[in-house]
Amino acid sequence: MPDQQSTLRAQRRAETQRAIQAHAVRLFTERGYDATTVNDVAEAAGVSPMTVYRHFPTKEDLVLIDQHAQLVADRIAASPANQPLVRRIGGALIESTAALTGGRGDGLSASGQFLLARLRLMISTPALRAKHLDNNYALQQAIVTALGDDTDPDAVFHAHAAASACLAAMHTALVRWAEDDGLSELPDLVAKALTAAFGDDAVRDRPDAR
Repeated sequence: MPDQQSTLRAQRRAETQRAIQAHAVRLFTERGYDATTVNDVAEAAGVSPMTVYRHFPTKEDLVLIDQHAQLVADRIAASPANQPLVRRIGGALIESTAALTGGRGDGLSASGQFLLARLRLMISTPALRAKHLDNNYALQQAIVTALGDDTDPDAVFHAHAAASACLAAMHTALVRWAEDDGLSELPDLVAKALTAAFGDDAVRDRPDAR
């Protein structure tokens, strides 16, 4: 019973967080990031400002916090350990963006549309662009942890280098996707960016690669 109660509390917390963030992104998009206060977000979401801060410690977090790191980490952990680092990381990035946007040829899912709105805000708002670097570092750490070998300093160094390079390629794809208003397939753009940076071997095993 305690486990079930913990699960329900976690679900309610996640639902509250999603609702607050959805209202925040909507208001930031409609009114502008700088013109919208945390109190405005709290009022729209029907919660107190303290509740907003409990879920999102800073105003920037209302746009930047997401579950992408866990999604990528789970896919890396499930990938064959004998594959090259770049292919393991790149494959996870492609798969996670497909999950977030609805895949290829299916149109943007609701989560994909939400990702696009958040991305537009990140690109257009200086304060968010700066904070985005912290988010990227957290994602890089999650990738390195998921790769698993934390006992060999050289292996950790190689993992950090590969993760950083793959994330730079993905960032290029994300900016292009936002500029294209989400009309391109984001997984394809990520694959193309990885191929441009590392060659065909980076995504060679992708079953739907073009």
